[in-house]
Amino acid sequence: MRRQEELIWLIGHGFTHVLSMLDSPHNLHAYEEAAIPFAHVPIGRHDEWPERLPELYSTLAGWLAKPDERVLIHHEEFGDRLLGVLAGYLIYAGLVAEGPHAVVVIEKITGRQLGSQAREIVAVTVDEGILESPPVSRRKARS
Repeated sequence: MRRQEELIWLIGHGFTHVLSMLDSPHNLHAYEEAAIPFAHVPIGRHDEWPERLPELYSTLAGWLAKPDERVLIHHEEFGDRLLGVLAGYLIYAGLVAEGPHAVVVIEKITGRQLGSQAREIVAVTVDEGILESPPVSRRKARS
């Protein structure tokens, strides 16, 4: 009953996609039955992040390229792993240029301090150069 109420709430609030970062395929069948488009991209272990983060970010970017999209990101808790992915996405999408700035933005939005795991996800994003498109090099104009 509760799952059905959650699905009704998602549809009623205009969510167009669900991105599950859970390691297990828990609840995916419910999204399918409710005809809510979804993707399952488990974030995995720390050593899997360089492989998994690009897929997470590109999935989000593809959906969010359309202005009417509303995406729910599903994880076990509203904690460091989820918040780290959100901060990393800001870098990936070119919305911020540096890891510390991404951390501050997510901390301000959520009112929570990011812990070591979230900061590590941001660091992996930066260190691995996981970007939607390469940054444009800027040249200083000479006078």
